Amino acid sequence: MNDDEVLTVFRDTRALLEGHFELRSGLHSARYFQCAQALRDPAIAARLCDALAERARAELGEDAAFDGVIAPALGGIIVGYELARALRVPFIFAEKNSDGSLALRRFAIRAGERYLVAEDVVTRGGRVGETVRIVEENGAAAAAIAMLVDRSAGSVPFGRPAVSLLRMAPETFEPNACPLCAQGLPLAHPGS
Repeated sequence: MNDDEVLTVFRDTRALLEGHFELRSGLHSARYFQCAQALRDPAIAARLCDALAERARAELGEDAAFDGVIAPALGGIIVGYELARALRVPFIFAEKNSDGSLALRRFAIRAGERYLVAEDVVTRGGRVGETVRIVEENGAAAAAIAMLVDRSAGSVPFGRPAVSLLRMAPETFEPNACPLCAQGLPLAHPGS
């Protein structure tokens, strides 16, 4: 899938919204990706994640051999599951503790395994970084990152190969310097 095809899917499913939004990172933006809207249709989720798996194989080459896929809950779960299906490897996920941090609670990672870390949308990479830490604390390798949308246009330094289906950098603003706030536009918190 090319960028135009991906954007068409996101617009048609209302997974790409326009307005005034607060992102999970705390930044404000006029565009918001709510990938769950596209991923709620199993056929669309499979199509997007099959394309992402194909891109991962093409860009990573021999390094695309993984023992499993891991994703941070909640947004990465469907992407991770579908990538694991397409790559024919097991899937696990990290989930929130009561303090909001991520932890591996239901699954075990064996030392020496290689994982693909999957996410739906990345702006600053916080949840991906937490997931990488979990994998490495268990003696395994977070060998690569795969995401549907890289909102950073490749600027997040993951320290390992990263693959995305769509790479773009919608303009974001610090809350105290947001022109959308200055215009008095209502701020939406769609959740992620």
